[in-house]
Amino acid sequence: MRSNKLDDAFFSRLETMSLNLKSSLAGYFGGKHLVRTYGQTVEFADYREYQLGDDIRRIDWNLYSRFEKYFLKLFTDERQMQVQIFLDCSGSMGKDSPQKAEYAVAATAALGFLAVQNMDKLSVYLMRGERAEDPFGTIVGKNSFFRAVGSLESVEFDGDTDMAACITGCPNISENNGLTVIVSDFCTESDWKKAVDYLCYKKRQVLLLQVLTPDELDPGYEGRVHLMDSESDSIEDPRNMKLRITRGMLEAYREALKDFREDMHTFCNKREAGYITVSTDTAIERVLFGEFLKVGIMS
Repeated sequence: MRSNKLDDAFFSRLETMSLNLKSSLAGYFGGKHLVRTYGQTVEFADYREYQLGDDIRRIDWNLYSRFEKYFLKLFTDERQMQVQIFLDCSGSMGKDSPQKAEYAVAATAALGFLAVQNMDKLSVYLMRGERAEDPFGTIVGKNSFFRAVGSLESVEFDGDTDMAACITGCPNISENNGLTVIVSDFCTESDWKKAVDYLCYKKRQVLLLQVLTPDELDPGYEGRVHLMDSESDSIEDPRNMKLRITRGMLEAYREALKDFREDMHTFCNKREAGYITVSTDTAIERVLFGEFLKVGIMS
């Protein structure tokens, strides 16, 4: 699968954007995310009275000459975060829908670019079966990022994915220091809610990015069809079926999809996780500037 989206023009359009993570998160020194604690940057934040044990080098002697009291200068603190992206590589994400796979890879690359541009650490995990593969290791800086993107474009999508097993079994889930994004269609029988709960337990900021095609959002099938599950490996799989699709069945499908998305939205809201559904015919930049701004991920 080779994407025609990931070119220089695509990334240049992202230069003015940045990820917006919750300031309550911890992290590593040396990044660009302002946090509520005070640190050692050059940007002044506030004063407070001197207390025994404070560093006397931070005393403001000009204020002492005016008030005859010791005050410390406080400066803002900036941290480097860990951005982790889990890409669903199951068959439903691209076996028979190459546009969905291409779109998911482009969205992953866009979020990854924003992370390294913010001087954050980036990890991209490929979810296959019950494992989350880590082919690129920790990515820091644009040079490492673009080398990884070249490999990301050739990712194959096939088989099943157990989302809960992939994420709860991943040994590198760091705690309280950044954003975790799950890119998937969430058309799975696995317990994705368990995966989200695990990430929330780890105090991660969580975003679910649901990628669907226009046909999945509003199917236009009619008459007799043979429906094949894209994650099945046999024509005898009970998930495959021959049907005569009627208008009533289409309405039932739309209602079921609506209920499913509302359930995802409610579940994520209760856990303060972000949830976005995107159609593959929507420009990535429009999603970033629009939907991501709404859930507070972009700034």
